[in-house]
Amino acid sequence: MNDEKPTRRDILRPLHLLGIALGCGIFAMIVTLVTTGAFTSRVNIAIANGSYDGLTPVALGLVVGGGAFIATLLILAMLMLAVDPADVTKTIDRPVLYDPESDDDAGSEKPGPVASS
Repeated sequence: MNDEKPTRRDILRPLHLLGIALGCGIFAMIVTLVTTGAFTSRVNIAIANGSYDGLTPVALGLVVGGGAFIATLLILAMLMLAVDPADVTKTIDRPVLYDPESDDDAGSEKPGPVASS
């Protein structure tokens, strides 16, 4: 077992993911509020008079923002599961999509056809 204590950076990593998801949720909420006309006087007067049918723009913005927060958090969590922790510290000096090289093939070219005598 590894007896090393986690660093402060390792401990705060989930907080960074929550911050990214929160930023995406707030962005989606603001876009929803702007597109539904939450800041226009026509919509605000209709809400105040009680003649506005359906979900208010603020409630719709909160629903969309919460959905975007949860979806972003789930996507980031799934992407974090796909990363091997050993690959994070390893340097990559070749294209990623190439076939992996074995130790005996590294630095040598493939042998050509052998000439018969």
